[in-house]
Amino acid sequence: MPASPADPPAVRDARISDARGIAHVHVVAWRAAYAGQLPDRYLRKLSVEERTRSWRSRIAAKRIVETVLVAERDGAIVGFASGGPTRDKGDDPRRVGEIYAVYLLPEEWGRGGGRTLLERAVTALSAAGFEDASLWVLETNARARGFYEHEGWRHDGATKQERFGERVTEVRYRRPLALRSTG
Repeated sequence: MPASPADPPAVRDARISDARGIAHVHVVAWRAAYAGQLPDRYLRKLSVEERTRSWRSRIAAKRIVETVLVAERDGAIVGFASGGPTRDKGDDPRRVGEIYAVYLLPEEWGRGGGRTLLERAVTALSAAGFEDASLWVLETNARARGFYEHEGWRHDGATKQERFGERVTEVRYRRPLALRSTG
């Protein structure tokens, strides 16, 4: 039976052979999601070939606590998520995990794949023993911020400057992963 518009794609752990599919989603999703938020010249320069090499290397490294997941529909990769220890200097990477990326092809937006990828990535962080999780999102990305807030993430007040062709501001979201003992 074909998937209905509300059926999320299947999610599984990434394999090295998925690198090109992940790279394709990465480039297409960035160009769509960040149009008007990042410089056009920066978005045009994104390369599937460069991203393929990067993803192949990351997946092959098989870091113990880093997770890379793919979302598939009809055998094609339509999204991915990745996460692992926080990269933030002020947080303990043994205690705080980070969602590094959640991206889907634009035609998959609103079909449940982002939620499914995020849930699976959060589950992986929790299973790896992290107590809290964080993620960074462009301050101007109202769609993503609304999605994360709907999923229970809260802006913790932290911001940072990044350079994607020009200086942009990212804001950090955070949520607990496990119930903490009160005793």
